[in-house]
Amino acid sequence: MVRIINYKERLKEDGTAFFVLELQGGIEMVQSKETGNFYATAKKAFVPSTFDEQVCTGLIGTEMPGSIIKEECEPFEYVVKETGEEITLTHRWVYVTEDAVKPKQQPIKYEQNVIAKSEFFSTNGILEHAE
Repeated sequence: MVRIINYKERLKEDGTAFFVLELQGGIEMVQSKETGNFYATAKKAFVPSTFDEQVCTGLIGTEMPGSIIKEECEPFEYVVKETGEEITLTHRWVYVTEDAVKPKQQPIKYEQNVIAKSEFFSTNGILEHAE
């Protein structure tokens, strides 16, 4: 499940405004590579919407089925707000529906050359229960 936690106004290339919903996944515990200590975090993603600001405000707190997953992308520069450090990222976090997350089940394969024994079938066409 993910939760809508906020919204932001963005501009299209032509200058018209639209709103994106900020989604957050569930809490995750991650272990620091430097200290070995655990910390709590949650993945976030933004999803474009067709809603106006009033609807976006009303959607805050809404839970939806799905997950936020890591997706590889073209490298881009990112500035870490807390430190001001500029880093290059090659991934982004995206929302996917539950159907996209579930592994596709392989069809059950049956034996092709099954030979039935005739003594197990009725020869008179009348259903008789085994004793």
